[in-house]
Amino acid sequence: MKLLRLTLCATAASFAVAAGAAQADPLGTPAMGPTLSADSNPTKFDAGPFGKIYITGALSGLVNLQSNAVNPPDHDAFGDLSNAQIFVQKTDGVLQFYLQAGAYSEDVLGTPYAHTTDARSFPNETFGYLPQAFVKIVPNAEWSIQAGKLPTLIGAEYGFSFENINVNRGLLWNQEPLVSRGVQVNYAKGPLSISVSLNDGYYSDVYNWVSGLASYTLSPKDTLAIAAGGNLGTTTSRNDFVTPTAQNNSSIYNLFWTHTEGKWVINPYFQYDYAGANSKLGFAKSAATWSGALLVKYGFTSEWSLGFRGEYIKQTGSAGDGSPTLLYGPGSQAWSLTATPTYQKGIYFVRADLSYTKASSGLANGAFLFGPSGMAKDQFRGTGELGVLF
Repeated sequence: MKLLRLTLCATAASFAVAAGAAQADPLGTPAMGPTLSADSNPTKFDAGPFGKIYITGALSGLVNLQSNAVNPPDHDAFGDLSNAQIFVQKTDGVLQFYLQAGAYSEDVLGTPYAHTTDARSFPNETFGYLPQAFVKIVPNAEWSIQAGKLPTLIGAEYGFSFENINVNRGLLWNQEPLVSRGVQVNYAKGPLSISVSLNDGYYSDVYNWVSGLASYTLSPKDTLAIAAGGNLGTTTSRNDFVTPTAQNNSSIYNLFWTHTEGKWVINPYFQYDYAGANSKLGFAKSAATWSGALLVKYGFTSEWSLGFRGEYIKQTGSAGDGSPTLLYGPGSQAWSLTATPTYQKGIYFVRADLSYTKASSGLANGAFLFGPSGMAKDQFRGTGELGVLF
């Protein structure tokens, strides 16, 4: 059944219609959400026969206040360096490349904060000081192939805080792969674009994942997209923050719609994740999550905007049924609301997240949620971020 699901997944990624809105920024990588923009005049130099090389970056810090911190290692109040990254890339010619180097934090609703400055979590429990790096061969305007540490094709939110509508990533994002090592083939013609990748899924270093994304621009205002991916076998090599065993041995599916209308950008999406029963992994029964999210941006002026995210996720099953934990245990559920007022003037920006997360545990003892004991069922979080995109 798992191989059949993956065959259907690859077929869907090749023939279904889907899309992401075209980037207005001068460089397409790193990808940027609709509230923050990359430098409109990126630094570049002429490398002679190698062509133009662009060097850009992100430098930002944040402060965070929250209720019911999960101690240890989380805290009720702290500050951190959220991004100190440099991006070096070549974007023309047959041979192109992209290098993203530096430090970064992972701030995700419903989980403890992963500090940039905490040696316990960085870089061993993240993607290291070179989180994305790939070469890209572009033989013509329609086809390209890239290989290396690639951004995922799954999900509507990107990997790093400056790329997204909100500072904190969401509950659905936390189910998805972020960076995968592998090879990816891309095709684009007219309103249709397709990408298919063979990779290591949730950064497992075992190359048994297939993922795909297909997009179709229905009109200048509307885009439809579908993405899917899954494990062709069983991977037992790791179980940590970036490579959770259950998710890395699952299949995941997305359906997106993006609508742009004047000052509005509206992006609802649906996500389904399935992990089958697996005796090698100790999964007596299968488990799945059903989830949906709405991402919205409203632009008051060219400098002021408001980002909003609402989301809900539920895992199947019941406490003690032998199925793996994908969320907070079998039968658990959670929802969150986040509002992010944002101001950007040139390369400088400041913004604030105000969020609320409510969850229920599916574990037999009721723990694994918020607070020092893991028994608290909700969390308020306020995050302020200040930075520069140069």
